[in-house]
Amino acid sequence: MGQPRGGALVLVVLVLLPCAAAAALPPAPSPEAAPPPVVLVRPIPSPAASSDLDPKQLTALQSMNLPTTRDPCSIPPPRNFTACDSATPFRRLVALTLANCSSDLDISATALRALAPSLRSLSFLFCPVPLFKLPPQLSSSLRSFSCAASLRRLTGVWLSRLANLTDLTVTDATITASGPSVILSQMYNLRRLTISRTNLAGFLPHHWHSLNLTSVDLSANQLRGPVHGSIGQLQSLELLNLSSNSLSGVLPAAVANLVSLKNASLARNSLSGPIPETLSEMAALVHLDLSSNQFNGTLPRFLSEMRALKYLNLGDNNFHGVLPFNASFIKRLEVFRVGGNNNLCYNHTLLSSKLKLGIAPCDRHGLPVSPPPSRAAPSDSSDYTSGDDGSSGRGSGGGGGGHHGPSRIVLGVAIGLSCLVFLIIFIVCLSKVCG
Repeated sequence: MGQPRGGALVLVVLVLLPCAAAAALPPAPSPEAAPPPVVLVRPIPSPAASSDLDPKQLTALQSMNLPTTRDPCSIPPPRNFTACDSATPFRRLVALTLANCSSDLDISATALRALAPSLRSLSFLFCPVPLFKLPPQLSSSLRSFSCAASLRRLTGVWLSRLANLTDLTVTDATITASGPSVILSQMYNLRRLTISRTNLAGFLPHHWHSLNLTSVDLSANQLRGPVHGSIGQLQSLELLNLSSNSLSGVLPAAVANLVSLKNASLARNSLSGPIPETLSEMAALVHLDLSSNQFNGTLPRFLSEMRALKYLNLGDNNFHGVLPFNASFIKRLEVFRVGGNNNLCYNHTLLSSKLKLGIAPCDRHGLPVSPPPSRAAPSDSSDYTSGDDGSSGRGSGGGGGGHHGPSRIVLGVAIGLSCLVFLIIFIVCLSKVCG
């Protein structure tokens, strides 16, 4: 009887063990208690729910028909058109670039007001939309404004409202204004200024309101009149580009106050007079372009003593006399051009004709011995050989310079031919008389 009892006990344990294991598992939910099937599928977030951007600013971007299906703050470059801060719980827009705009872009004052509290930089690139009304809050909040081939009917008065800018760039757009002073009159914090290829007319400012400017580019406009001595107030200026305008008059001595200037281009204007001696005080100058003007006088020797200078273009002016630079200075420069100065020549005993300076060698009187290259030719395209120098020197003994030699030869040939013709006629006439 004892053994059957043990076998029954083992049988009971084997039966109860699966039941105990089943009891340890969590109960299976009943069909009635199961959640709706939709929660088993990850929902697709809406733009507002997936974006860290302030909802008001996101709505403003959407109202402008901008692509905001993803989080505008997380679009990687180069497709990104926004920059955001790291504020919580929502980030805010600090920079907006509108490029290659479509015809359905809608820049409303309401949208701009929503962006204004945080927006610091606004750029338009190839976005020729009509000029829009600028909310006062945005006018005061912007620190950087760029416009390239954009914004129709742009005016100087509209730009002048951006009073707190530190960077202003307008290129390849037409600005209606009486001069740069209209635009800059309220910009006391400006550091970088570029207004180029805009047909801006008028005169350079008599007074610069921002003395913190480090870069001024007013090239390729219609500016006229003199360069005022007030330019010397900009002692932090590192770049000055006034090329391709209609500026006239002399270069003021006050440019010497631009002690930080590294790059200066006044090319393609109507400036005249000599290069001021005070230019020697601009020790930081690396790039100097005075080409295609009406500068005159002799070239100052101090230019060769400016150790930082690497680019020097004095071509197509009215300089005269002997070039005062030696070969070591010219070879130290990366670019050196003096061609197109018809009365300028070089000492061929000090400088080799192989340098291709674009000017003629000097005779014993310090005058060009042969016609210099045409002003229309490249300033570095002419080469004067030592053979030319020698023949010119021989011709100069008559006091008229080497360039008179060819004309004397032609005159001699003409006289000889005339005598021969006269002799033939005389013989013909004599033979008729004798006959």
